[in-house]
Amino acid sequence: MRFDEILRHIGEFGPYQKWIYFLVCLPGITHGIRMMITAFMQFVPKHRCAIPGLDNDTFAVQSVYHQKLINETVPYEDIDNEYKVSKCELYTPGTYEYDSNNQPINATITACARYVYDQSVFAATATTKLNMVCGDAILRSHAQMVFMGGFFVGVFALGAVSDKFGRKTAFFVALFLNIVAGFGLIFVPEFYSYVFLRFINGGSSAGIFTATYIIGLEITGPSKRLWAGVVNKYFFSGGILVLALMGYFIRDWIILEIVATAPLLCYLSFYWLVPESPRWLITNGQPEKAMEISEKVAKANKTKVPQTTLEADDNKEKTSQLKSFIALFTHRVLFFRTIIIFFNWMVIAMTYFGLSMNTDNLGAGSFFLAFFIGGLMDFPAITLCLFLLDRTGRKKLHCGFMIIGGVSCVCTILTILYLSKELQWITVMLAMIGKMGAAGGFVVVYIYSAELYPTVVRTTAFGASSACARFGSMAAPYIVDGGKMIGGDFGRAMPLMVFGGLSTAAGLLCLLLPETLNKDLPETIVDGEHFDDESSSKSEKAEEINMEKQGGEAGADNLAYYPRIAKV
Repeated sequence: MRFDEILRHIGEFGPYQKWIYFLVCLPGITHGIRMMITAFMQFVPKHRCAIPGLDNDTFAVQSVYHQKLINETVPYEDIDNEYKVSKCELYTPGTYEYDSNNQPINATITACARYVYDQSVFAATATTKLNMVCGDAILRSHAQMVFMGGFFVGVFALGAVSDKFGRKTAFFVALFLNIVAGFGLIFVPEFYSYVFLRFINGGSSAGIFTATYIIGLEITGPSKRLWAGVVNKYFFSGGILVLALMGYFIRDWIILEIVATAPLLCYLSFYWLVPESPRWLITNGQPEKAMEISEKVAKANKTKVPQTTLEADDNKEKTSQLKSFIALFTHRVLFFRTIIIFFNWMVIAMTYFGLSMNTDNLGAGSFFLAFFIGGLMDFPAITLCLFLLDRTGRKKLHCGFMIIGGVSCVCTILTILYLSKELQWITVMLAMIGKMGAAGGFVVVYIYSAELYPTVVRTTAFGASSACARFGSMAAPYIVDGGKMIGGDFGRAMPLMVFGGLSTAAGLLCLLLPETLNKDLPETIVDGEHFDDESSSKSEKAEEINMEKQGGEAGADNLAYYPRIAKV
């Protein structure tokens, strides 16, 4: 008897499973903090060149004499339609004279050798410690790209550890790395050690989240799996709200990093509290241990485990998985569907993380309040998914999220260019609607893409989709920092226009995909190609499927001669 059948007898989501599910959802909070803490660690405060020879120089003006030194040393420039001291340049000492108004004339300008930073928002950040500003501003984008690159590597590397050695083993390996890298960040002396530890943080965060997410799903019965797959998103979003409060009260990035890492030590208790995934135990030849967990579930649910032998799921088609995955790109219909899904994953991740990191560039209100509201917008998106996924369908809901969010972001060009500063809260509101659209799209695309891929390739194709999301999240910081480097109103609007335009395009492309609600999932490549094909008769489909089964690899090759359906 398979484990799903056992769960139908003893209870699909009883008290014991709920307790385990709650425990494995808790790392979602720290995962949310880790994924978004960059907005605080790499916050860019106002800054200017330090006055040469003045060791106690500060960004804040200390006296009339201090202001005079600033005027004589630092040139002024037009920044956002205001005449302000230059952020990145100063007059070269000894190259100028003063006019009658005591202003430098015939002065040459040079780049800063040292900076002073405004401490009104943060006392210290990684940006100020490593001077990732002006000519080195691109280093911030590199650091965030490396972090997301670590996440990309971690998904595959620790995913392989999870499949080979167990979910708990992968979890504790990732937990150890995350704790070491998290505390190690507070001692970094320069940029390269900083990005190396950020890479480890990204990869290990992926391992922690993936392992606990899988345990939560694999201990849950089939009828509750959709619910279990959505509810854990609340914990991730809750972590963003916690981070906003932490950042508001902790204005030093080193202390913030310590407070963000310390709760991970509590997860060491999972060694005794959380069992290994029973499905993994069955698949890896340990049915006795899986049965012990089943008996705990049955005892809590006041049921009994049926007298049977646990067996693994049928994996007969596993040997042809690579060939089936390649078939996604060699059959026209499946190719277009796969490209659309990949594009959506990339755009959703780019928009979600990009809008989160762009909070300080919206130009209205408190940075902390805007970030908190951004995290808050995830909750209505997740709730709508929970109640509408099985009512409106995957395609309509996903397209709605993407298009509404995308159009809202594009509309910010109007509010930024034509509304006064007092009305820039409208810009924030539109950006938050865009983030809500991306958050909702993230929830739906997890389920939608898994249902579109044929069973023979579902796991591999789903992993490839997740990899495309990492490419989007790696591109996001370059788009955000590109807007900051451009500056002015256009610089503020540019990232939002990019995110909005791509989100709208992704949503419209999804209209070409079939609906999966209340449909039997495709099992083979032929099923996937003819999924929702109203023009083909059942007998034609059955004949093609029969040919594939009889022909083996030759049958798969013969698919090239089958008539293609017109709809993507």
